[in-house]
Amino acid sequence: MATDVIMPQMGESIFEGTITKWLKRAGDPVLKDEPLFEISTDKVDAEIPSPVAGILSEIRVPEGETVQVNAVVAVVSEAGEGRKPGTEGLGTKETGTEGLGTEGLGTKETGTEGLGTLPVPEVSASLAQAEPQRSPAGGVEVVMPQMGESIFEGTITKWLKKAGDTVAKDEPLFEISTDKVDAEIPAPVAGVLSEIRVPAGETVQVNVVVAIIGGVAGGAAQSVAVSAPVAAVAARPASAASIEAEEEAAIDANRRLRSSPLVRRIAREQNVNLARVAGTGSAGRVTKEDILLHLSKKGPGSEIKVAAAPAPRTPVTTQTSTPQAPLPDGAVPMTKMRAIIAQRMLESKQISPHAHTVYKVDMTRIVRLREREKGAYEKRNGVKLTYMPFIAAAVVETLRKFPIVNASLVNGAIHYHPQIHLGIAVALEWGLIVPVIRQAETRSFLGLAQSIAELADRARNKKLMPDEISGSTFTLTNAGVFGGEYGTPIINQPESAILAIGGLKKEPVVLTDKEGNDTIAIRSMQYFCLGFDHRIIDGADAGKFMRELQNTLENWNREIG
Repeated sequence: MATDVIMPQMGESIFEGTITKWLKRAGDPVLKDEPLFEISTDKVDAEIPSPVAGILSEIRVPEGETVQVNAVVAVVSEAGEGRKPGTEGLGTKETGTEGLGTEGLGTKETGTEGLGTLPVPEVSASLAQAEPQRSPAGGVEVVMPQMGESIFEGTITKWLKKAGDTVAKDEPLFEISTDKVDAEIPAPVAGVLSEIRVPAGETVQVNVVVAIIGGVAGGAAQSVAVSAPVAAVAARPASAASIEAEEEAAIDANRRLRSSPLVRRIAREQNVNLARVAGTGSAGRVTKEDILLHLSKKGPGSEIKVAAAPAPRTPVTTQTSTPQAPLPDGAVPMTKMRAIIAQRMLESKQISPHAHTVYKVDMTRIVRLREREKGAYEKRNGVKLTYMPFIAAAVVETLRKFPIVNASLVNGAIHYHPQIHLGIAVALEWGLIVPVIRQAETRSFLGLAQSIAELADRARNKKLMPDEISGSTFTLTNAGVFGGEYGTPIINQPESAILAIGGLKKEPVVLTDKEGNDTIAIRSMQYFCLGFDHRIIDGADAGKFMRELQNTLENWNREIG
């Protein structure tokens, strides 16, 4: 049977990719999961594996061409079998590749109440392999898992076991950090951790062997890959005057291979030499965030080559290190999560013209309801009654009335999201993370309360999956939990608005009755600050949204379950 190989969708906002290199030729045998071709998108460069074992019977898209996701780029047939006629096209029902997919990552099933209703990505199957890979020296290989479609490397932050320790199947073995999530990785089998190949602090590609369980411990395998441009420079002799120019061209060409078409387009438009941009992506790849950061510091057209005296010839090595200035006393390097947060915040400020509006809400009715019901509610439902589900439910209801606040700007057009994927920021000891309640508009008050509690607990215990922290359309952040009056939040891109919840405090308030008589009363008051993208949300729309939210909270009359 022939199997179509399609251009994969490397993230929700990616809809095309460029085939940069075929790693096999037509007629070559391929194994399942063996790298088949390389692609470049506006976010990532990656090797794409073969979906099945067989013969690469047909290559439909040559190197250098850009195609839409789900387009058939090749065909893998069983040995001795040719491509069946009449099966050409852009995907089949069997492969599930019709069209570009539905909005978001949620399904009807994710709208059900209760715990554990969020989708678990199939790509995370590497965390619990059905048939663990055996190493040549015996034992089972433990690999760096792929924590989501757009994740291609991870940093081992901590080993939870030492070489020689006994481990049980599914027992946490080490902790990793990626640009989306921190997680504990379990042992695929029970046995003895005979070898640790990658120490804590190192970043490696997915599917790299990081440890061995069982078998005989051996020396760490070492493999060196030299890119073609650099190898060419090293192979041929040259005069001292031409070496510098050749190496400059080699670095530039090598860096070009490690950047996406979008990055290269920005570089062309802004007259930036990519060889001078520090890349933070996989294998030094220059990401969109890298070039935006470079432009924010140095501006466009700032790369001017200065002629220098010929330098002594130095051998081109396969390992290079970028010299770094020594850290001042008391300084520590940022963690990977902290660095990613820094990049995202800077990018958001560069993309969106932020505006903020602050409203004070009388929460007395909700405070009294919660005090009266919280004990029985927890006994009845097994979840604590906090203020967050009240606010989340009111926000969801208000977003349905003002869909512009739940929209995004995509390619110069306003995209109104058909569903509300509600992100709720959770403060951790090591950073900030935003789990997502998908299809929040389909959930009852109890369903929201359960999802909020469950996601927050799993976030603090490093149990979230990557797809549970992406795809949000509107975000809540509780700045008041630490006692602050209110905060002016930064928008979580590509959303257009974010709501910061201030501290809940009792205050003297002037109340006016129907006859116009004024009295002073003690009320429970709370500030709410809406940060919004002024490109698509006007101040009037922001004000209408906040006034409706205020009215819903102050006059709460909904069932809580």
